Amino acid sequence: MGKYILKRVLQFIPVFLGVTIILFALENIVPGDPIRLMAGEKKLDAATELNLRVAYHLVETDDSGQVIYDEAGKPVETPMWKRYVMYVGGLLQGDLGTSYQRKGQAVSQILAEKYPYTIKLAVVAILLEAVVGIGAGMISAIKRFSFWDILVTLVTSILVAIPACWLGMLLQLFFGVFLKNVTGGAFYLPISGAGGQYAEFQDWVYYILPAITLAAVSTAYTARIMRSQLLEVLNQDYIRTARAKGLSRRSVILHPALKNALIPVVTYIGLDFGGMMAGAILTETVFNWPGVGYETYRAITSRDWPIVLGSVTVIVVLVMVINLLVDISYALLDPRSRYGASSDEGEGRHHGSEQHHARAVLRREAQRQVCREGRQVGRRVAHPLERRLEAPQAQQARDGRSRLDYLHGSGGPHGRPLGPADPGQPHRHRLRDDDRQLEAPAIDGAPVRHRHPRP
Repeated sequence: MGKYILKRVLQFIPVFLGVTIILFALENIVPGDPIRLMAGEKKLDAATELNLRVAYHLVETDDSGQVIYDEAGKPVETPMWKRYVMYVGGLLQGDLGTSYQRKGQAVSQILAEKYPYTIKLAVVAILLEAVVGIGAGMISAIKRFSFWDILVTLVTSILVAIPACWLGMLLQLFFGVFLKNVTGGAFYLPISGAGGQYAEFQDWVYYILPAITLAAVSTAYTARIMRSQLLEVLNQDYIRTARAKGLSRRSVILHPALKNALIPVVTYIGLDFGGMMAGAILTETVFNWPGVGYETYRAITSRDWPIVLGSVTVIVVLVMVINLLVDISYALLDPRSRYGASSDEGEGRHHGSEQHHARAVLRREAQRQVCREGRQVGRRVAHPLERRLEAPQAQQARDGRSRLDYLHGSGGPHGRPLGPADPGQPHRHRLRDDDRQLEAPAIDGAPVRHRHPRP
């Protein structure tokens, strides 16, 4: 597990560099001068504009801080690669840059003010998604083809087809405008903002509509994934074995079935939580939510590139960390998915996973071969418990010889197996080519012949 975590952490480096390089390229491709955008309609004088370009490292300076001019007398612009190196060096020191539009305010300070709102909204939305989505999926799978199954399928299909921004507007119109007019202002919900000291409602009320909007589509997908996975798990052999041992249907569903069905659901919820932590731009814009998504939208429209670069960089790091935590959580839900160890890890025996898999394949193949040979000779392969209960003579008359001896090569002279491996040796289990008959051991003095039709 430690090697896997280290490998994933090392994979963060190329992803981080690739994202920042693409953003820097877009900054230079998109038209518009950020320094002139800072002034708006006002015209900056040459000295003020030059000082701003020096402060934001847009022009070259010497060791003493003086601007370097070219032969034409114009300031030499700083190359993009040099600005990128300076930006990465600042990131390693915790410096995300300075905003163009916020009068020199640090980007890290702006994000520190906005991220608490985004995190709280994401936590409320992900809890709503997990509880409602997993619950609806379980009900739909347990009561398959019933009214509840049809209702869940219909509602999830509608939610998947509705865009999040349009759903938010519908909720605003119904709960914020229609109910207020119908009840005369006695009951309605706020449609914008996040509360505060002088807010009309308590702070938790402002989370209702944005959280429902943010979690609606994801809840529908979670319910669908949960339904399909639970139905697949309930049809497995070990579930039927558990029921045959006397476990109640509720115990089977809540313990083994639910635990195995949750693995892909946890994956989806974890990835979706990373997207919510990144800031839902559409949801936060519709409800005027003071989070990172709305702040990023404002920075893009005003071409405030330091905020855009800083917010996206933080988002990339958060998403990668959350994905790593989701992968590690597999070991808690399914011990078979632990990286670099076999299923005997809990007993202190560390073996290679490939060797463990190879041994398991050999065991399964041996069992299949025994069953196939039993079907060829026309007999039922007895269960080990039945063999222990039978008399030794009856068991010998039934089986003739050990199938495992035949498989492991102890049935012929010099330890060589008889049968298909030695076509020249006589073998009492070989099918005859003329009449497809098989001579079996004698029972009560009379041979038993099993006839098989020609293919």
